[in-house]
Amino acid sequence: MKQLQQYTGCLLGGAAGDALGYAVEFTSAGEIFRRYGPAGIRSYALRDGVALISDDTQMTMFTAAGLLACGAKGADAAARQAYAQSIAAAYLDWYQTQRHSGPVPAVGSGGWLMDVPELYSPRAPGNTCMSALAAGGKGTIERPVNHSKGCGGVMRAAPIGLYFAGRPEPIAFSDAVGADAAAVTHGHTLGWLPSALLAHIVRRIVECGDTVLDAVADGLDSLEHTFAGVAHWEAFRALMEKAIDLAEGDLVDLDAVRALGEGWTGDEALAIAAYCAIRHRDDFEACLAAAVNHSGDSDSTGAIAGNILGASLGERGIPEKFLTGLELQGTLRQLAEALYQNSNIRTA
Repeated sequence: MKQLQQYTGCLLGGAAGDALGYAVEFTSAGEIFRRYGPAGIRSYALRDGVALISDDTQMTMFTAAGLLACGAKGADAAARQAYAQSIAAAYLDWYQTQRHSGPVPAVGSGGWLMDVPELYSPRAPGNTCMSALAAGGKGTIERPVNHSKGCGGVMRAAPIGLYFAGRPEPIAFSDAVGADAAAVTHGHTLGWLPSALLAHIVRRIVECGDTVLDAVADGLDSLEHTFAGVAHWEAFRALMEKAIDLAEGDLVDLDAVRALGEGWTGDEALAIAAYCAIRHRDDFEACLAAAVNHSGDSDSTGAIAGNILGASLGERGIPEKFLTGLELQGTLRQLAEALYQNSNIRTA
């Protein structure tokens, strides 16, 4: 049975991984270890006492807002389209926060998030997300707006698993919503398949009490039917199975992560995050350390790993040092509670 602390754990855990990795994004592993010591970065690099989140967590919050604003009923094609359109509308509001210095009215489904001044701060937003949204955010699986397989689709998908946990819609439906949400900006199969799988993993953990390993395995089996015959499926499944094998092996974390890639693409980012969450299933700090201390997209791999293990361990499993100073913690808690209650909120 789902618990509120899993919801707060998922969103706060993702933000924690994002904030930890944001300080070293675009930094080589060698430079990270030279700068922070042989254990790498394991505590926040604070700015004026605040652990800043990146665009990853910002967009995750707007995913939640889009879901909560939708109100669609059922699990048919019309409901699926309604969710996709509401999430896309929320992303268009997020896009406005990247172009203005202070609050502007919501024109989509960003709702009360548009009144949060801290969100009006560009945090290295991805070029693919920005260009796709500048063009109207109209991408779909059937009508891709580009051929990007960047990780900007998967890094924002965790709220989809939280929202549908405990609801009557079948998990194949929420998986599809996960894919649709990523396809708004990322047209390549490997840009949206990982988003579907992350939504599945989070929902299984929260709804069914699965371990991370079981949730990943169940997701791979389920998606093979939901998206039968799509391009690059076999390569994606092989990479995720490699992550599982590495998590059960004896390579040190840095070597295992290198074997999976750098995390700039959606498939690599999810594979690295899954490896870290399976390998360090009982140790949140070790999971984040493995997820960010490498020569790749550290904030995105950290955010996804934090989402997964945060949902599994719950907020009680997150060390206090990752909560102290975390930017927009109160806003993340509001969203987590709204997703748990599965009703919209309108508080400042």
